[in-house]
Amino acid sequence: MDELLRVENIFKTYPKKKEKVKALENVNFQVKKGELVGLLGPNGAGKTTMVKIICGLVAPDSGKVEVAGYNPWRERSRALRNLSAVLEGNRNIYWPLTVRENLNFFAALKGEKPSRVRGRIDDLITALNLEDKVNVTARSLSRGMQQKLALAVALVVDVPVLILDEPTLGLDVESALEIREMLKNVVREENKTVLLTTHDMRLVRAVCPRVIIINEGKIVTDDRVDNLLRLFEIKSYRLHLGSELTPQQVIEVQEVENTVISNGSGSGIFIDINLENMENLYRVLDILRKNNAPIESIERKEIDLEEVFLEIVGRRGLNGKPVSSERSV
Repeated sequence: MDELLRVENIFKTYPKKKEKVKALENVNFQVKKGELVGLLGPNGAGKTTMVKIICGLVAPDSGKVEVAGYNPWRERSRALRNLSAVLEGNRNIYWPLTVRENLNFFAALKGEKPSRVRGRIDDLITALNLEDKVNVTARSLSRGMQQKLALAVALVVDVPVLILDEPTLGLDVESALEIREMLKNVVREENKTVLLTTHDMRLVRAVCPRVIIINEGKIVTDDRVDNLLRLFEIKSYRLHLGSELTPQQVIEVQEVENTVISNGSGSGIFIDINLENMENLYRVLDILRKNNAPIESIERKEIDLEEVFLEIVGRRGLNGKPVSSERSV
């Protein structure tokens, strides 16, 4: 089966006083075998509800979900044999047990004997730098260590589909980098299908070739990250000047479209120019040439994924229409 995760026409509402609030509306997407996809959206957009529906914890009002061909709320046991999840941080660990006991316990729940998973448990402990914590109870671990243990629990049994809800939440930079490398490895070496929700755009940029962005319960964009970056790319340059501009130069620069003047943290000032029209740069350079304003540096500014995300969510919130892209839904 090429598509291990299928979500079709999902609707979900929750009662609120005498009304019903829409959590999800006509959500459709598929994730192929060996694909790692980011599910992004602002708080309250419907991401966690979607994850719980996939895991069979919440039933939708209508629609269909399949995990490796099985419906998670009608064929629960078969679906869960093909699925592991980290839900809302570190909830899939058992607080009284030690790190190693947790891994053995949850492997047993999936029907695995300790002798069959001993090597995998050792590998996970090493990969996540948990060697010094193997005999420490989960409740005594730091938030970051609990998060890493939760991920190890999800990976302890070899299943094809992995659902991760904010896997780097509360982690320091070093631990977050370890998670990144592990996610790359499970896709590249184990060919797992991974759906990842996160607010960490650095993680998304590092590991997710494709993202689905959901806002107000609807999918507004489903596309490759590189396509989205190209879609919103505007050539932008920053000029660093070694001295102040004359009052007349300030007036003339401010008259140039898509140009912003700002003070530097040290000496000099910055001029940012968005080159929707290349002529803008030449006009600014001509203005600076009049008084021989010293240009210390000219740098190309690169758009980042966080800017793209905010732009897409902002557009959806303003006009209610999906952003135009190659795979928008």
